[in-house]
Amino acid sequence: MEFKDLMKKRRSIRKYSDRPVPEEVLDRILEVTLDAPSSRNSRSSRFLIVDDPALVSRMAQMRDYGSAFMEGAPLAVVVLGDRTKSDMWEVNAAISATVLQQAAVDEGLASCWVQIAGRPRLKDEPQGERAVDYLRGFLPIPEECEALCTMVMGYSDFEPKPLPAADNTGRVIRLK
Repeated sequence: MEFKDLMKKRRSIRKYSDRPVPEEVLDRILEVTLDAPSSRNSRSSRFLIVDDPALVSRMAQMRDYGSAFMEGAPLAVVVLGDRTKSDMWEVNAAISATVLQQAAVDEGLASCWVQIAGRPRLKDEPQGERAVDYLRGFLPIPEECEALCTMVMGYSDFEPKPLPAADNTGRVIRLK
């Protein structure tokens, strides 16, 4: 697939079929993602693969907004950053998550980014339990790592409409 077609095809999908993601497909996606750029080649990103439906279902409860759609998804990849490898772990993890998402599209999968870092479990209690602390209660997230996001992946249960045209006026500043 051409890169520009890949970029246009990527959409945030929140409804998945129950078709499992074959291990060899996930392996190809991870192989590409593990080569994502990172600050000073620190390779500080880590990936926690969750394909147990009961665990994905528990993960769907990490926040009271924006994560419920995970229920029934066949696969979730928690994108982590190792704080001991780089002070740029969050940027590195964001780059890795973006590559992960594009690699998934290239393999015919749909995905959706669910933010973890900086998010409380309850929207009305921003100083309360954090989403990452909830996940640490049942997922083996290494102590030296922080979770940036979860990338939910699977085969889409529908065909999304094309994105509407955007007014990009003013988004690029060109110096001459």
